[in-house]
Amino acid sequence: MLENATSDEFLSVGSKRPYVDSTSIDRLTSNFVSVTSGLVDVSESARLAESISTRAVEKEALHDEASAVDYLVLAIGSQSVHEESAAQYFGYAKSLALSRLGGDLSIETVQAFALITFYMLRACQINGAFIFFGIAARAAYSIGLHRTEVNSRFEVNVHAQRDRLWKSLRVLDLFLSISMGRPPSMSDVDFTVPYQSLDPDGQDKFDLLNASVQILSITEDIVLRVYSRRKISLQLTEGISRQLRDWSTRWLLRLRRTLSESSQGEKTEVIGACQAMSSYYYAVMLVARPFLMYELCKRLPESTATAYTPSASSNGDSSGRTRLANACIDAASLMAEMVLDLVNRRLLDGRMPLIVSWLFASSLVLGVGLLGGFGRVLEKYTRMSIAALEFFAKDDTHAVQYSLIAQSLLSSALRYLQRRDTDERVQIMGSSSQLFGLVPKKRLPRDNPVSAGLEEPQASPSSSQVGNMSHSPQTGELFTSPFHDVDPSLLSLGGFLDPPSGASLPGGDQHGQAEHVFGALNLFPLLDGNGHIDLAHYL
Repeated sequence: MLENATSDEFLSVGSKRPYVDSTSIDRLTSNFVSVTSGLVDVSESARLAESISTRAVEKEALHDEASAVDYLVLAIGSQSVHEESAAQYFGYAKSLALSRLGGDLSIETVQAFALITFYMLRACQINGAFIFFGIAARAAYSIGLHRTEVNSRFEVNVHAQRDRLWKSLRVLDLFLSISMGRPPSMSDVDFTVPYQSLDPDGQDKFDLLNASVQILSITEDIVLRVYSRRKISLQLTEGISRQLRDWSTRWLLRLRRTLSESSQGEKTEVIGACQAMSSYYYAVMLVARPFLMYELCKRLPESTATAYTPSASSNGDSSGRTRLANACIDAASLMAEMVLDLVNRRLLDGRMPLIVSWLFASSLVLGVGLLGGFGRVLEKYTRMSIAALEFFAKDDTHAVQYSLIAQSLLSSALRYLQRRDTDERVQIMGSSSQLFGLVPKKRLPRDNPVSAGLEEPQASPSSSQVGNMSHSPQTGELFTSPFHDVDPSLLSLGGFLDPPSGASLPGGDQHGQAEHVFGALNLFPLLDGNGHIDLAHYL
């Protein structure tokens, strides 16, 4: 796990109150509101700038949580503008927040540690962010932020602020949990804060924070029900797809309109919409990724001597599992295209941890799709994702690492495709060249490199043998594929993902058969064996 190192010069910052240029407060506050859009909402932007301006001109420093929140706002707002000033603001604010932790907890305590978490995420210090978020979560529970009936005892503005702060914490918690693979610090078991607000017509009000917390809640459901249990079933996939379609119906059109119609002056809405849509695309990739990997195992040759033929490895593009695999690739393509477009329009900040994490996932999906023969056009989208990652890599250590991994995968996929195309061409040449005598009929010497592709093919194993066994290039031994015992017909989901019709899966008998066989498919065979992972046969 890579993290940005913190200079010793800034670690010693604590009791010394940093200088605040009053003329830069509005700009820094505006930057803060933009980069936190759709993720964290601590206060109204107008009141926030006014509060910071009032405190900045005071001669006596107020050592309270509210002052810590003000300096954290300035720190986050200046992170991409002047990193040295940001570190000074952050060090002072963190010292204030920790010094007041032993007293009575308040909403400002939760705000302060939530913003410390967000700052550290943007600074690529994710372990520290994870630790400080635990303080924010426990402080929130201690003052009852998770219960809207408690929040309603305050005046209307404070009630709304407390509800939105709880949703902000849920967004941060879900992102940390999903991206780091760690248990969440908060739970939805006992909360009563609503995740939606309706207008007089009964429709969802356009609220980027609500859109984000809703889609991340669906993503959490995918992680818990699929990846934590390491199994997937047709019935489970259908239920999750219904949730995603419902979210898309309510939000996707409005979010896309925001991205296409907004200008530089509406940067806040653009960034919030991008972060919400990125989470949506990631959720689609996450639920469909097992089917993509299944298709990849079926499409790749079982040995170096077996050429890839689409007809031999696929039952047709109309099959349900192929459609799910293509949905995974489509979501990755749409995300890469969206992010790079906003980068080219100069509407994104250089430090966007959520977008960087989900963009890396899309680059891996696109590279795997290219490797699996889902279309050479995926090379263009993979390069899009890499270009976007390189933009973020100027400020983000993780983006640097992710970009290098994506480039390595792309180059490996292109080398494999070139070798496969060359082998296919040589095989075709062996038969077509006899028409006009392009190649002498007499067999060439075995040491001639041209003869390798022109000799008569050797006897190949039966289709059942090829389907059940593969060849390890390192050991020369045969090993069993983890997917050989799965009937491909059980993955055929038919038309249940067709949005216009909304049709469901076939009857209960077919459900039971699919659950009995495919529901038992282990998604992570490498993790079996009491924690011992033997990679020899998988590399």
